Amino acid sequence: MIVTIVDIHVKSAFLEEFIKATSRNHRNSVREPGNLRFDFLQDESDPCHFYLYEAYESDEAVMEHKCTEHYKLWKESVEPFMDRPRVGTRTKVIEPNGIENWK
Repeated sequence: MIVTIVDIHVKSAFLEEFIKATSRNHRNSVREPGNLRFDFLQDESDPCHFYLYEAYESDEAVMEHKCTEHYKLWKESVEPFMDRPRVGTRTKVIEPNGIENWK
């Protein structure tokens, strides 16, 4: 399993546009065959601070995600909305410890 947590800061002027674009990306990403989770989270103390929690079955599924039209459209459209470049942190999954425990 591949889990990446993406940390994103958005300029306040683009808040609603970012939420719409990322919600659309979420809805399409969860339909991908290798996707286990794709959570879109907003910091309660800072409405311009977001996280994506992305879990995929394999490196191949991650690469397939990055080749989808919805991901490419999201990346291109939200880039100007960001206050700084997004930061993705790849993590090691401790629990749940088996793909059968993810869905």
